[in-house]
Amino acid sequence: MILLEKHIVPPGDYHIRLQEYAGAIFEKLQTRSAVKKAIAKNTILINGEIATTGNWIQAGQLIELITLESSPKTIFQLQIDVIFEDEDMAIINKPAGFPTNGNYYKTIENALPFNLKTTTKKDALNFPKPVHRLDNPTSGILLIAKTKSAQINLHQQFEQKTIQKTYHAVVVGKPLESGIIDSNIKDQKALTSFQTVKTTPAIQNGYLSVVKLHPKTGRTHQLRIHLSNLGFPIVGDKIYAPKNVMMHKGLFLCATKIEFVHPITNKKMEVEINIPNKFNTYLKREHRRFLKYQV
Repeated sequence: MILLEKHIVPPGDYHIRLQEYAGAIFEKLQTRSAVKKAIAKNTILINGEIATTGNWIQAGQLIELITLESSPKTIFQLQIDVIFEDEDMAIINKPAGFPTNGNYYKTIENALPFNLKTTTKKDALNFPKPVHRLDNPTSGILLIAKTKSAQINLHQQFEQKTIQKTYHAVVVGKPLESGIIDSNIKDQKALTSFQTVKTTPAIQNGYLSVVKLHPKTGRTHQLRIHLSNLGFPIVGDKIYAPKNVMMHKGLFLCATKIEFVHPITNKKMEVEINIPNKFNTYLKREHRRFLKYQV
């Protein structure tokens, strides 16, 4: 058990329950839902006893916020490219081949303490946390919260769909110059716009193309499903690509740009990275093979 914050109720008459009071006194519990979760997890104590939602606040009470984590986080020593970092948040370039988080040791979340500086903010999270996910085989830009207030704000921006993301992928085939894919995924609306950046001939399957993708919704595997259904599967997609198309080790999909508002400064942020070197290397190699072996 680790003590995170404590508060002694000042003199006065109170007609309020803990679940309404705690959000105003603890930096790490800034929403009502966060308070309810803390109470449900038995991590709020009143005078040393586990608190409940029915507790009334009284003058002189000692209210403590604790964590039940008794051992430090197991840190995965994976070097990650940090694009931006301040006291509240960070932006990293996630390498392909690692899950964002989950019940594993080798996750991006477990590698964050190895790569990021510890914040001095009062509402610091116990450990930096990703505020969204990229699939295991997908690389690219990932937003990280270092404080509770940053985490809440960024989650709200995602919920309000004000964060704009751009991806690049190498696909099999030659799509139109641009278009919109509007097809449901598991009975939920899913929308993706795309532009074809360049195309090169290939011996197998005719063509390879680099496409820029703008998901307007956030369904699981949305880009992979949409492109496969359109007839242009992403190279290396072992789940959604037909068996007869060109395969390659690793998925050729990368999150290359993100636009959002900084959760604390309210400054508009626009971060962009180059497409992975393997994209261009692969296209050049396949183009050379086409020139060498074409009939």
